[in-house]
Amino acid sequence: MQLDQPNRRAFITLLGGAAARPRSAWAQHAEQIRRIAMLSGLAANDPEGQARLDAFHQGLKELGWTAGRNLHIDFRWSSGDPAETRTLARELVELRPELIVGMTTPAVAALVEETKTIPIVFAGVVDPVGRGFVSNMARPGGNVTGMLNFEFSMGGKWLETLKQVAPAVRRVALLFNPETSPFASSFVRVIEGSATSFAVEPTAAPVYDAAQLERAMIDLAAKPGGGLIVLPDVFTIGHRDLIIGLAARHRVPAVYPLRAFAISGGLISDSGDTSDILRRTASYVDRILKGAKPGDLPVQSPTKFELVVNLKTAKALGLEVPDTLLARADEVIE
Repeated sequence: MQLDQPNRRAFITLLGGAAARPRSAWAQHAEQIRRIAMLSGLAANDPEGQARLDAFHQGLKELGWTAGRNLHIDFRWSSGDPAETRTLARELVELRPELIVGMTTPAVAALVEETKTIPIVFAGVVDPVGRGFVSNMARPGGNVTGMLNFEFSMGGKWLETLKQVAPAVRRVALLFNPETSPFASSFVRVIEGSATSFAVEPTAAPVYDAAQLERAMIDLAAKPGGGLIVLPDVFTIGHRDLIIGLAARHRVPAVYPLRAFAISGGLISDSGDTSDILRRTASYVDRILKGAKPGDLPVQSPTKFELVVNLKTAKALGLEVPDTLLARADEVIE
């Protein structure tokens, strides 16, 4: 069939448009902006919260997700206040994101109360089964899954570490806020179960505010042989400078649940690697955005741990850190 010049031009244009259209549609789809949200129990200006956020962003970037290009993230920071946490959880759910990342146990508890349909991926949670977030670890079911930052067995490890660095300790206070760490009693039971073998007497030290925290430290230091284990809790994290300062003032050796404590002047920290936990959280976000169901993704335990020793603080307390402890430390602050 012969086409005259005008018809030939129209035919070529038609073919060109048909060829270009799929590529254009594909490019538009590839750069579609997906919308997620994140609720943290920490304060926006807390360096620990920002470090976790940076690790999460890095994990997303490694998987091809970049905020502002193909991902929009609505952030909320609650500073550990329970009422504010619930308000912000409701606010994020009303935005109807594709999924919500919950950082800290209180944040996830508030989110679970607000939605049973929007996928929730948690980062840094303790006892998700006991809290009712998931039905079991291997196959969570429902709309929630994520990464643990602690298992209760860590309690015995903290006690062992404290006795290694401060052998003279005979009494140990276990510091936590019941409002923000409802799981603390399980850590207490584990530590109590290990106490006899380390010849120490553990005592739960629940505190609700800074004034009670100060009183607990004064009581602990009133007799010789006192030591401290700070349990993981948004309250203790948010008040870490006060806790570290009181421990120094009253010359109380202490073991802390996060690296942030040791780099801020705390004696020693023993914990899961929070940066690794947040990077792994990003992998679950990626899988859910690509169609996976949260209920089919197993809850994961920490796979990397970090021991940080602050030798400057040890020297100020008159403590000699054993070589065996220094040898297994991931970071030594001098």
